[in-house]
Amino acid sequence: MKTLKTSLLLAALASATVITTAEARGGPEGGMRGFGPGAIDFETLDLDGDGSVTLEELQGQGAARFAEADTDGDGALSADELAARAENARTERLTRMIERLDTNEDGLIQLEELEAAREDRRGPGAEDLFARMDTNEDGVISAEEFEAARERMAERRGFGDRRGGHGHGGDGRRGG
Repeated sequence: MKTLKTSLLLAALASATVITTAEARGGPEGGMRGFGPGAIDFETLDLDGDGSVTLEELQGQGAARFAEADTDGDGALSADELAARAENARTERLTRMIERLDTNEDGLIQLEELEAAREDRRGPGAEDLFARMDTNEDGVISAEEFEAARERMAERRGFGDRRGGHGHGGDGRRGG
């Protein structure tokens, strides 16, 4: 009986971790849910309101998230339940994005609003990106120039050589 309880507890914790990890990856603009708009706040984690978060409270959050995702209450998460949770999170992120970018408050994002947001971030425009990729300055981007630019971007993001050369694990993934 003790091994069954242990197995059930481990399964619940693993599922809660999967849900929490998936939500972290799906946070605002791909960031962690612990920071920025829509983040989980301290008060939510501090279940007893004593001004500190214990391991039990943190684990309780995982169990609560699991129960929330388990819409039919059968103690297991189906593909449909996980898909519904992912779709809800996606819809929330898109709604926050529209709210952030919709400067004329019409509920829509126009091209001008996107361009203004890019300028606000001081990101490169299409001309800048093209110039960076056109390394021989002949006015066109060859397949080789495109691949070289893609590899430079992967290097900057810490993915290393996607063909197995160097970086993090050599397979194009972090930490691998």
